[in-house]
Amino acid sequence: MTPTGSPERRELRLWRALALVFAAVALALALVAGWALSRGFGIDPLPVAAPLPAGAREALPPRLELAPAGFEELPGWRAARLAEAIPPFLATCATLGAGRSGDELGAALASAPLGPLCAAARALPPGDEAAARAFFERELVPYSATNRGAAEGLLTGYYEPELAASRRRRAPYLHPLYRVPADRVLVDLGEFKRDLAGRRITGRIERGAFRPYFDRREIVGGALAGRGLELAWVDDPVALFFLQIQGSGRLRFADGTLLRVGYAGQNGHDYTAIGKVLVERGELALEEVSLQSIRAWLRAHPAEADRVLDANRSYVFFRVLPGRAPEGASGAELTAGRSLAVDPAFWPYGLPLWLSTELPAAPEVGRPAAPLTTLVVAQDTGGAIRGPIRGDLFLGPGAAAEAIAGRMRQPLTLWALWPRAAGAPPPSALQ
Repeated sequence: MTPTGSPERRELRLWRALALVFAAVALALALVAGWALSRGFGIDPLPVAAPLPAGAREALPPRLELAPAGFEELPGWRAARLAEAIPPFLATCATLGAGRSGDELGAALASAPLGPLCAAARALPPGDEAAARAFFERELVPYSATNRGAAEGLLTGYYEPELAASRRRRAPYLHPLYRVPADRVLVDLGEFKRDLAGRRITGRIERGAFRPYFDRREIVGGALAGRGLELAWVDDPVALFFLQIQGSGRLRFADGTLLRVGYAGQNGHDYTAIGKVLVERGELALEEVSLQSIRAWLRAHPAEADRVLDANRSYVFFRVLPGRAPEGASGAELTAGRSLAVDPAFWPYGLPLWLSTELPAAPEVGRPAAPLTTLVVAQDTGGAIRGPIRGDLFLGPGAAAEAIAGRMRQPLTLWALWPRAAGAPPPSALQ
């Protein structure tokens, strides 16, 4: 007989709890499917033949649709500096199409013979624009991307902030950065149901039941205190909150040394934009929302700041990064202006994408608004990045990066540069 407290018994309780979770997920999916079918929406992967009535597209789940295009259709392609995109492309060659990232697109890339493609990129002379252009136009095929026919999506930006920190808790350094707790259980639903690829749930086992993990309010209130999970302490809870949104940053200690930290995991709760919370409360107008305006409001209202921050139940855990730059979810180091965070349910890591948008004005650093058309690589993700035409552009460290990223909420148009060696994209993605 297995002892009650043995690892085998604990594992048995874990799997029983997870079985209940999966049963609940399956029931929810069945109910949603029945609801959709009863209203004629359908859940098949075929493109919608007729125009959708107003509001119907939002009622349907997002779906990536691709249509063949030519390089001449990509705004700014002829003037682009393509050699700069070769290093970030090579950084994710090892993971191109790996795993379930991108669902069917990821599976198609994972089964394609892409070794020669990456070898050809490695052989290019550094900085040679003509060779880089010839490589991309020879080896890749453009496809315009839409969400059920809607070409315009949303682009935001993120950067690498720097925070003052201490290696031990002492005033005013009272706010910890936590490592991933050992009792956090992460379940990849894509391993159980194909159409849930890229979706995960996070929780913990409590008295034999699978429960949601502690939310932000509980963690800030001390739910993880005393476990030895602290990486460092910082003096500014607002700056720590924005560090969690950015996903990576640098800690500067009193002796001048720097420690680079990056995203290691999350507590499983949905991300809630506190800018939206402040708009709903009537504290900010929608057109005023930016990192800068949110931060100014939080500093001006310290008595209310915690309650507003707690509206976002998501909480990010960190790890020390050994490299010279932040690391994305793909495992590759990020490159300013070239690394894009995407929804991995639609886009495989390592895939080159062409984006067209506009950078917002940043008057405090003397940057006017300007068009941006550039080649980026899918290398990261984030809790707020959901849907096929949704991106978050990494802008690097420094004041200019912060000023621009804090204001970025721009219309986005995307093209996928699909490797010719992989054949055509899966039929379910083609219009």
